[in-house]
Amino acid sequence: MKSFLIRRLIFAIISVIASTMIVFMLSRVQGDPRYLFLSSGYSSQEQWDAWGEQMGLDKPLPLQYFVWLGKAIQGDFGNSIKSGYTSREMIRLYAPASLQLGFAAFLFVLLTGLPLGVLSAVKRGSLWDLIGRAFAVFGQALPPFWLGIMLILIFAVNLEWLPPGQRGGWSNYILPAITLGWLASAGMMRLVRSSMLEVLDSEYIKLARAKGVGTRAVIWKHALKNSLIPPLTFSALIMAGFIAGTVVTETVFAWPGLGFMTVQAINNNDFPVMTTAVMVFTIIYLLTVFIVDLLYGLIDPRIRYS
Repeated sequence: MKSFLIRRLIFAIISVIASTMIVFMLSRVQGDPRYLFLSSGYSSQEQWDAWGEQMGLDKPLPLQYFVWLGKAIQGDFGNSIKSGYTSREMIRLYAPASLQLGFAAFLFVLLTGLPLGVLSAVKRGSLWDLIGRAFAVFGQALPPFWLGIMLILIFAVNLEWLPPGQRGGWSNYILPAITLGWLASAGMMRLVRSSMLEVLDSEYIKLARAKGVGTRAVIWKHALKNSLIPPLTFSALIMAGFIAGTVVTETVFAWPGLGFMTVQAINNNDFPVMTTAVMVFTIIYLLTVFIVDLLYGLIDPRIRYS
């Protein structure tokens, strides 16, 4: 277990450094950020040099990254070039919206994908199986941006049942949560169905049925529990993606989350915010995967860490 934790820690450090380095370097592909905010006709050379010294742009690019990394280790991620807020304040400002929408979308995935997958596997070849597979096909075929626009057009504009977007009451979460979660719910349904079908055909399930174990216990206690490894991995990845923010959904619904913030930072070449956002996303994914690895041992006692 100790060696496993050490390997995971080393892998996490390498992943964070690599991801932030790549984004930091790519942010310079758009050119010097000073060109976006300082006009050559109205700014003096002294202002240009002062901005360069303030943002560290007067140093070689590799040195700029390592200066940023050294400050980031101490908790200083730099200031936003556009707004002047610190990057930590920007993350703190936009993260709650992504967290709330992410949990709402994940709840939609659990309430639709998981039961539909179980029902489709148990009722294989029936009408319920057809409905579940149709739900999965539509979920994986419809582009999220188109789905979001259609949901707004139907339920917000024509029927006027739900608000078209932006944060607010519980009703504001329905359309963006469905848009964000349908694709993931379709994948969850297919994974649960395939895993359940494999487990339901196994010998120990047949033995449990032969011993007179009830159908409900066979499905929920024996079959579902032993088929949770693939859906658990998938759930962790989609949950991390939801929390990190999704650009398309947040843009369509004008949702002020991390994805929306990152798009604005890219458009403004706001490299301190971009790099900090990528670091946060990477840490979220790594932490989620680590927690899932630990849960594997609880679900399946045969799994050992070495």
